[in-house]
Amino acid sequence: MDPVFAVYSFNRPSRVLVYAIMGALGSALGSLVPYVIGYKGGEPLLAKRIGPERFAKIHNNTEKYGDLALIIPGILPPPTPFKLFVFSAGVARMSVAHFLLAVFTGRVIRFLLLGALTVRFGPEIVGIFQNLVKHHARETLVALGALAAWFLIRYLRNKSRRSQESASTAA
Repeated sequence: MDPVFAVYSFNRPSRVLVYAIMGALGSALGSLVPYVIGYKGGEPLLAKRIGPERFAKIHNNTEKYGDLALIIPGILPPPTPFKLFVFSAGVARMSVAHFLLAVFTGRVIRFLLLGALTVRFGPEIVGIFQNLVKHHARETLVALGALAAWFLIRYLRNKSRRSQESASTAA
């Protein structure tokens, strides 16, 4: 969503507010699915997936801080596990109205910040990237490939670690 939002903001800076509201509304409505799953009985699934200690911490924060437990993660950039907080809000049985308002608020702030940064620094970043591709295409592709490989390795290590943790918990 961020790259799409950034491109739209870069091309039409006067519509950043409209794009931020649309993106936040879509995010809030789309987040209803994991919220409902959590609400309908996702506590055992969540505790198994992330571990009982981490689950207890997230669950306690959701109950303790209420709306802020969704607003803050809603503002943070990837790889913040936002859906984990959404799911936890359902498990904690946060009211739907508070849930939607908190997700919408966090995402509006996030998209407005992203829009402001894109409008302010977008031309320079686009120029730098165009220059890199134009004059250093091979090196740019190698760097992007290395970055993609790093993310893949990190993902596979985390997946392997989670599998080992669940195997040791089951034993």
